[in-house]
Amino acid sequence: MTNIQVSTHKPRLDPRPVSHRIGLVALSTDHTIEVDFARILSPAGIGVYVNRIPFANPVTPETLRAMEGDLAGGAALILPGEDLDVVVYGCTSASVCIGDAAVRAQVAKGKPGCPVVTPISGALAGLRAMGARRISVLTPYFEETTRPMAAMFEAEGFGLDRVTCLNMADDRDMARIALDDLVDLAAMAADPASDALFISCTAVRAAGIIAQIEAATAIPVLSSNYAAAWNAARLCGAQAALAPGHLMTLPLGD
Repeated sequence: MTNIQVSTHKPRLDPRPVSHRIGLVALSTDHTIEVDFARILSPAGIGVYVNRIPFANPVTPETLRAMEGDLAGGAALILPGEDLDVVVYGCTSASVCIGDAAVRAQVAKGKPGCPVVTPISGALAGLRAMGARRISVLTPYFEETTRPMAAMFEAEGFGLDRVTCLNMADDRDMARIALDDLVDLAAMAADPASDALFISCTAVRAAGIIAQIEAATAIPVLSSNYAAAWNAARLCGAQAALAPGHLMTLPLGD
């Protein structure tokens, strides 16, 4: 039998394995947000800890609202009993259809006292940091799912120059939109008079090609994952430009 020695030296423990940690409540079907967050935030020493909650396609107001009851439990299972610097809910259209305040309240039940970011709250903060007043919006959704988003932006005081939807049903297909096509679609969706273009949906792979889209549209661009990651990074105290694009050069406003 192998002789195993039990060390009498107790290891010194750091306060945390990483300096900052973000909890991410992702959809069971999402191919993109986890990859985007890891790429943008991990080099800054920000750990991303993920739990997934059920979602059933197609993407409609009804299926999106069905997630509300899982939000608190989904957040609570991310490093239970330990603090997070920020917790992010990874669904843009559900944050609109459920209501952003209601989403954030449910997530906060799972992680009391922790700041909550959604793609919508991140996008609003980003647009205000840019000083944008008039915007264009591109979504992959049906018209019935896009319309509440357009109404939300107008209620928040933004003028809408152009709103375009791709009439897609399944978020797994949304994640497969070819990147060169996405650049072209964004260029067609962006009104030259707009101060910025917002590309919705955490499944859409826009965050990794923001610089190319900005070059094609000639206006600042933010996507769901890009804006949420920027917002979360700023709440963690990271002020550097963690990815290409105009928004990443800006501080978080009041």
